[in-house]
Amino acid sequence: MDKEPSGLSSTGSKSAGGFGLFGSAGPQYSKTELAGVPLTGMSPLSPYLNVDPRYLIQDTDEFILPTGANKTRGRFELAFFTIGGCCITGAVFGAVNGLRMGLSETRNMAWSKPRNVQILNMVTRQGATWANTLGSLALLYSAFGVIIEKARGAEDDLNTIAAGTLTGVLYKSPGGLRGAARGGLVGLTLSGLYALYNNWDHLKGNSPTRY
Repeated sequence: MDKEPSGLSSTGSKSAGGFGLFGSAGPQYSKTELAGVPLTGMSPLSPYLNVDPRYLIQDTDEFILPTGANKTRGRFELAFFTIGGCCITGAVFGAVNGLRMGLSETRNMAWSKPRNVQILNMVTRQGATWANTLGSLALLYSAFGVIIEKARGAEDDLNTIAAGTLTGVLYKSPGGLRGAARGGLVGLTLSGLYALYNNWDHLKGNSPTRY
């Protein structure tokens, strides 16, 4: 009966004293032997993993901020998004409202080219009007917010409420003192509700506030 080669173990792997094809080789172990080796300080994901899995966890930010920069965008950076978003929202709302008004005003007319033109004119007119209105309000609000933030040197809910109130006052100022007061009250109410919504989790004690 043939003998088993001296350089191989019973599991088919090379022993510590075996030789490789191009000279001596390091000790080779079978999968069964490696499976029972404990990995100190490592998660038991795989017996062949030679990297600590803790180094693969990214617990820090993946970007580098300039010196003195904040992780959250300020009012000046958010102003462009606010103005553009309000213009788009106003255009969409105005178009839908113009379509409703056009269909209501031409309900006694038969479907024809004059009726289609009238409805289209109503849609474009209302869309432009509402886009201009909301865009102007967003521009005033953003400008007041940036000015107040630079003047106070702080960013908090007081800036939001003050900017909303001044926006309402200035926008309704052509209507006189009473109109300016009503506009300021509306701006104060809306900005106060927004500040309350923005800090609702903080008021309940769940998470810190974010401006």
